[in-house]
Amino acid sequence: MKNLILIRHAKSSWEAPLKDFDRPLMKRGILDAHDVSLHISKYLPKTYIIWSSTAARASETALIFAQNISYPIESIVYKDDLYTFDEKQLEKVIKSCDNSFESVILFGHNEAITNFVNKFGDVFIENVPTSGFVSLQFDAESWDTINKGKTHKTIFPKDLKS
Repeated sequence: MKNLILIRHAKSSWEAPLKDFDRPLMKRGILDAHDVSLHISKYLPKTYIIWSSTAARASETALIFAQNISYPIESIVYKDDLYTFDEKQLEKVIKSCDNSFESVILFGHNEAITNFVNKFGDVFIENVPTSGFVSLQFDAESWDTINKGKTHKTIFPKDLKS
């Protein structure tokens, strides 16, 4: 069994004249990332690794989640090839995961995340929002053979607003 949790980076700012890669989180994004990360503990596997895109908004989101789930921030693996908006590239990175890891939490970008969860999950999601959490389970022994899986849980910021 392989478990994959995809988390779209939190809402980022377009205000500063920066390259897309360098855009930081905005206040609402920081609050949403904290909110979602504080509601996921019962949906996490016992052991996992965290991978993050190296883009500022994804890595900042990964840090917030890691701190709130008590994951050592120095153990986050930053991958340049997760800075992608293409689900085929995202799939390639995921399928390259070492099989000694049963579970991966991955911080990345849209359209790649939404398209990936719709290709590999069993629940259609129109759009994974910023700070969105989607947990997928695969009946596979090897990452490179993952196929259609089961959408185990979704948590989106709007679900937590009352």
